[in-house]
Amino acid sequence: MARYAALLRGVNVGTTRLAMADLRRVVTDLGHTDVRTYLQSGNVVFTSPPTRGEVLAEGIAGRLTAELGLRVPVLVRDGGELAAVADASPYAGRQDDPTRVLVVFLSAAPDPARVGELAVPAGEELEYALIGRELHLHYPAGGYGRTKFTTAHLEKKLGVVATARNWKSVLALRDLTAD
Repeated sequence: MARYAALLRGVNVGTTRLAMADLRRVVTDLGHTDVRTYLQSGNVVFTSPPTRGEVLAEGIAGRLTAELGLRVPVLVRDGGELAAVADASPYAGRQDDPTRVLVVFLSAAPDPARVGELAVPAGEELEYALIGRELHLHYPAGGYGRTKFTTAHLEKKLGVVATARNWKSVLALRDLTAD
């Protein structure tokens, strides 16, 4: 058995509302065990036989659509992947405020040509580093709420589905999926 975290994009931060009890029920009904949510923003951790994350994500997304009428992108990472993301962060030790360090989880590694065209918006102070399927962000002077370098912007520029989590959430999800 393995521990996984499913990260739902845009849940309870805009118009897409999803009760965490419904999310837990959907994931449990798919046959996963030890299901728990973290915060109200579409993070669910569960145990399942080892399976590709894409298969798990498709199952959860499909069930959310079929049962609740929600079309929500879902990305899945296992405990080892989340530990590697946390270990790889070039910004974790440079900031005391966890809202200024984020990880944008991507559905796939983006095309290198598209990554090469990615640029920080004029007048903004931020650093970023692409490591595998994650884009690590550091906002030394402000937070994610004030930037044009948003998930929607990144999806458009990189051509992949993306969802962001602040550093505190990344560490919590890593810990919740640890063996």
